[in-house]
Amino acid sequence: MAFYCQRDCYATELLTEVVSCHPAQLKVENEGKKSTVSGFNILLKDTVLFPEGGGQPDDRGFIHEVPVLRVTRQGPDAVHFVPSPFEPGAGVLVKVDWNRRFDHMQQHSGQHLVTAFADSLYGFKTTSWELGRQRSVIELDTPLVTVQQAEAIEKTVNQKIREHVPVNVRLITVDNPEFNKVRSHGLPDDHAGPVRIIDIEGVDANMCCGTHVRNLSDLQVGMDLRSTLKL
Repeated sequence: MAFYCQRDCYATELLTEVVSCHPAQLKVENEGKKSTVSGFNILLKDTVLFPEGGGQPDDRGFIHEVPVLRVTRQGPDAVHFVPSPFEPGAGVLVKVDWNRRFDHMQQHSGQHLVTAFADSLYGFKTTSWELGRQRSVIELDTPLVTVQQAEAIEKTVNQKIREHVPVNVRLITVDNPEFNKVRSHGLPDDHAGPVRIIDIEGVDANMCCGTHVRNLSDLQVGMDLRSTLKL
């Protein structure tokens, strides 16, 4: 199942319905101190809040005026942890923290772009990546990336940003011949339904659950890969 936030990454709110509400606890860390917060796990019919996955942190937002402190994926469902309960069957308005969402979209689409050109130009495969508050870190399966190689990847990436290249989302089944053409094929054991493909037009097609920009121009600024790649 693709959540509403995956079908329309630019949506900021959604009217939906509470399916279930159960008491729960959440482990949190604040300034190095760990604690446990009591609250409730809320399951909605659909959600505008992205659950953590694919290397991307979860969204934050509100159900009515109640803050959502964590969103996790459990099988086909997104579970929202909140401090106050909601009645099953109740209609609710869900809103996303747009600044956090858009930052994640920009970083995630930027990572796809860097990963694609590191591979196509030099055969460097991405082994992991980390989306942070200040910057993303991309790890490549090579002992060395030279300054010249980083500059070449950076130049190509920034050229595509200037060209306003579209980014499209496609849903396909695993038996579709197109599935074998995408860059990665790893699926969670509990995955169900169609596969979501992020297609940077003419550049890359990659399986991904995360939220992305609809055009590379929305990355808005050029990239300095010497501070992005883990050299």
